[in-house]
Amino acid sequence: MRIWCPNFDKEDGLETVLEVPVPDEMFGNAGSGATNSNAALRWKNMRSWVKARSGDNKWSLSNSSSSNSVNEFMLLLKLIGSPLVPFQVHLDMKLAPSHPIKDSTIESSTAKYILQQYIAAIGGVSALNSVNSMYAVGQVKIVSSDIHQSSQSVIDAQKNCEMGGFVVWQKNPDLWCLELVVSGCKVTAGCDGKVAWSQSSSQPPQASKGPPRPLRRFLQGLDPRSAACLFCEAVCVGEKTVNNEDCFVLKRETSSDMLKAQSAAHTEVMHHTVWGYFSQRTGLLIQFEDTKLVKLMQVAGKCSKTVFWETTLETMIEDYRYVDGINIAHCGSTNATLYRYGGAYNHKGRIEETWRIEEVDFNICGLSTDCFLPPSELNI
Repeated sequence: MRIWCPNFDKEDGLETVLEVPVPDEMFGNAGSGATNSNAALRWKNMRSWVKARSGDNKWSLSNSSSSNSVNEFMLLLKLIGSPLVPFQVHLDMKLAPSHPIKDSTIESSTAKYILQQYIAAIGGVSALNSVNSMYAVGQVKIVSSDIHQSSQSVIDAQKNCEMGGFVVWQKNPDLWCLELVVSGCKVTAGCDGKVAWSQSSSQPPQASKGPPRPLRRFLQGLDPRSAACLFCEAVCVGEKTVNNEDCFVLKRETSSDMLKAQSAAHTEVMHHTVWGYFSQRTGLLIQFEDTKLVKLMQVAGKCSKTVFWETTLETMIEDYRYVDGINIAHCGSTNATLYRYGGAYNHKGRIEETWRIEEVDFNICGLSTDCFLPPSELNI
């Protein structure tokens, strides 16, 4: 991972420290069909972020020159890079069952038993309760397809391959921040405990509807305590084999009140469901999946039409290693599919992310609430 940006203005000038470390491949010949000039262009794009220029910069990808392609890539990048889970995760929740398992339904009591095995496998209650903050640095490889007609196969759609890096910070209970850079395109998201927000290199900051919620990336093996709290109210819906590993499947549905809180005047979140696949052999979470369906009313004069957006994200979680007594996943992959249908729309987009954690640490000294303040231009 590189932490320095070359000085393109002066050959003998000082290099700039990057806010987000990026893989060495980004400076070389990353991306299919990339050239040295493309690599230099990526670094110039990132340099413009360091210099904090206006949002009028033209961001380019190694295989895309049109603004439409860049906008489509940014849409898919935000979909896979900074999605939120649909639930509030209260980290002060007791990880041990608060009432006898025998008082629950068979599906709920089975889920609680599976969850206790998971907590033991990731280090135990004492280790999890000792953590009050964390940070992680990682790298990603992104493969995306253009948003195309759903009847067209993904193989026929144009694909782009890009490299990037990310940094995440978290402080209990609901304070977190993400910075993700992929080929000069940047996504920033965060939560100050009151509101979650996100912005990109092509869009101003936007507040998320509903109460503050955690970043999905933390649930991908980075924050086992949040994962345990998330599934504390789940039910066991069966078994499934994932990568030759027999797993228990836990499912949690979003309540109608939470769906309503995340909806707006012309946007209705119809359902959002999460699944966790826990290994019967190790007790670890090895796959995390969620689906979301949103109904959008588009009003133009006296005419209105309904468009549906359906997203599905499937994450494989691998390479668990102990860090300060806590079992953390160090690599994995996420496949995201976006469908847009209704009326004249019938489109599909797909993006795949392969990620690897390079560095992770807990209980960061000096990490204050000021580190998680939203952008000043955010309209709440």
